[in-house]
This record gives sequence, C-alpha cells and structure tokens, in this order.
Amino acid sequence: MNNVVILCDGAFPTEPFPLFLLDHAEGMVCCDGALIKLLAHNPDAQPLAVVGDLDSLSEDLQERFRNCLFHESEQEHNDMTKAMRWVLSHHPEVTDITILGATGLREDHTIGNLGLLMEYTRLFDLGDRRVTMVSDYGTAFAITDSSDLHLGEGRRISIFSADNSLHITSEGLEWPLDGVVFDAWWKATLNRTSAPIVSLHFNHPAPVLVMVD
Repeated sequence: MNNVVILCDGAFPTEPFPLFLLDHAEGMVCCDGALIKLLAHNPDAQPLAVVGDLDSLSEDLQERFRNCLFHESEQEHNDMTKAMRWVLSHHPEVTDITILGATGLREDHTIGNLGLLMEYTRLFDLGDRRVTMVSDYGTAFAITDSSDLHLGEGRRISIFSADNSLHITSEGLEWPLDGVVFDAWWKATLNRTSAPIVSLHFNHPAPVLVMVD
C-alpha cells in the first residue's frame, strides 16, 4: 500500500480534488466520529482502522466495525496524531499520507492541527514520506530544510515558522522572504508564486509550514 488517507472529524470535503483523494485512497483511517461522516458519503466504506476514544460511535457502529476499532484513551495527543501513529506502526511501507477533514468547524482545532504538521517532523520518523493536509481551500505541508517546491506559477502561498532565529532566502516568490523575521504568524503570508519552482534556502534546519491554494 502506497497511500493512506486519514479522515478527521472536521469539515467534510466537498470540492472535487479532496473528494478524489478520499475516493481513490488505497487505505483509510478514521478519527473516531469521522466514521459517521464517511458512511454518509459512502455507506459501503470500509476503513483500515477507526482510532480514538470511540465515544462518538453508537453501539451499532461499534459492533459493525469491531474488527477495525482501536481504542486510544490517552489524552496527551489528539485523534489525528493517534491516527498518524497507527498508520506508521501498522503500514510502514506507506509513502503518502493525506489528511482530510482536519480544518473547519472549530478554529482552535484548525490552528492546532495545522501546527501539528510541523510537530510531526519531530515526533515521527517520516523519512521520505509525504504528509499533506488537504481541504476545500488548499493544501498544507511541512518542510524542515532548504527545498525546491514545484508549485506552478501564480499560486497563493503562505509560509509559517515558530523559529524566530530562522532566516529564509527565496526565489520564485512575488515578495521574497529575504530579511523576514519569523516573530509573528502573518510575516510571510499572502504571497504568490512568480515562477513554476519556488526555492527556499534555510540558514539552519527548522520545521516550516507551507500553505498553497
């Protein structure tokens, strides 16, 4: 299995691209109550696993999916992180992990889940795996060092970092990042790609969140 979708219990996708990713995934892992939304979309869906404290699921659903329920009661990590942990431990061969339904409905969950993309680069040994978060409004992913991003010209892009010692020089952005101090979230937002490839050069490794639409 090469690709897995993790479906969270936020806003269920409605746009063609995220729905295509959902419907064509080789495997799917649901975060607790996301199973209910998945079944509303596809009543015949059969996830690899349903991970969480499972308190959102009726007794009928728990019985129907008893063979793929993984009860995780610890409160140190949220269900999205528990699902990531399950995928990496049960399917280490996976090369692409797409997270859907991680934003919307609650702004605090949206901010926390986007921040977790950066934390996963430290929390898990991701190697060459690609981890992306996709919604109806765009795609987010984390990088940890200098990178060439093949995004296409004319796309909106925002870049976030929690490391105010990080300095990034850039090529292929309408407003270069040279001189930006990452001491506030807005500092490198609302940019636009001016070339097919965006080159980012870090002065040292650090988790960085990239959002494009």
